[in-house]
Amino acid sequence: MPGSTDPAVGAYAITPHNTNTQNARALYVGVTGDVAVVTRGRSTSVIFKAAPVGILPVQVIKVLATGTTATDILGLD
Repeated sequence: MPGSTDPAVGAYAITPHNTNTQNARALYVGVTGDVAVVTRGRSTSVIFKAAPVGILPVQVIKVLATGTTATDILGLD
């Protein structure tokens, strides 16, 4: 099993949704904007304001539709 600092071995498109679970070790943001997530081990959401294009190194269980304006988001695992 890969460690948390190992490179990703896969990527998949994420469609922000308020209830669907999307486990990811990190996110790739293709078009800058806000990214609302529930991080692994937490039950409340947080918004990364004006997330730049590139890797957002945070483990998430959900990428929420409400509050997310960034697009072309990929989950990395």
